[in-house]
Amino acid sequence: MNKAGYSGKPKNSLGEPIDDIPAALRDTPDVTRKTKLQPIVLLLGGVTIFVLLAIISGFLFSLTTPKKTVESQPSPVSSVPIPTPTNSPNNIDSVLGHLAYPEAPVSELVPITADGRIRMRKNAAARYQAMVQAARSAGVILVPISGFRAVKEQEQLFFTIGAQRNQTPAQRAALSAPPGHSEHHTGYAVDIGDGAAPATNLQVTFENTRAFQWLQANAARFGFELSFGQDNQQGVSYEPWHWRFVGDRDSLETFYKARNIKPAKIAQ
Repeated sequence: MNKAGYSGKPKNSLGEPIDDIPAALRDTPDVTRKTKLQPIVLLLGGVTIFVLLAIISGFLFSLTTPKKTVESQPSPVSSVPIPTPTNSPNNIDSVLGHLAYPEAPVSELVPITADGRIRMRKNAAARYQAMVQAARSAGVILVPISGFRAVKEQEQLFFTIGAQRNQTPAQRAALSAPPGHSEHHTGYAVDIGDGAAPATNLQVTFENTRAFQWLQANAARFGFELSFGQDNQQGVSYEPWHWRFVGDRDSLETFYKARNIKPAKIAQ
């Protein structure tokens, strides 16, 4: 204050000093601070609401979404074991241990005897004749007893002879295939005898002949194999005289297609 008592501030008509701070700012001293903080508050509030909505939406989605079942890795307890391949038929028609076979077309059949009574498929017949010649060169006489057999012939053989011998179908099936299930239908099967021992024809004693011993040692070279060995898994009686041709693609598929058969182990 100066000597005149004048404070240096302007006065009104009553002589009262006038404050130089505007009334608007004096009455609302924190307006500026609030104005600056308001967008921040609004922003934080919006983010909070957004986060809450996201959490709620995720929770509702988890409740409404079906759960996926994992199937690619089943537990060992619930999984189905894989069967071990055997010599038994797999998903194909069979009756009393005998598999179903189609009847060979007549046009594919050729005789293997001079009278034309016994026939086989062309490839099988040619290889059989070659096998007969090779055996004769070794002093062994191979004689064909039966080759191709039609389904009607097999029907008569199975039912008529079975009735004559008082055999049930299961008993007869151990000795002869039911109609439609004989390897003879294919034209690839042949019953073989020894010309030097005809009494052994269609008998288990055929295994003691030179013919059988020669076949065991040499038949594979001509594409033939024994069909029903001892204790075969089809349950068919041992037939050392019954051989089948598996020396070309069609014959191989005829007897082995759709059957789980392991490769044979070869002795070292």
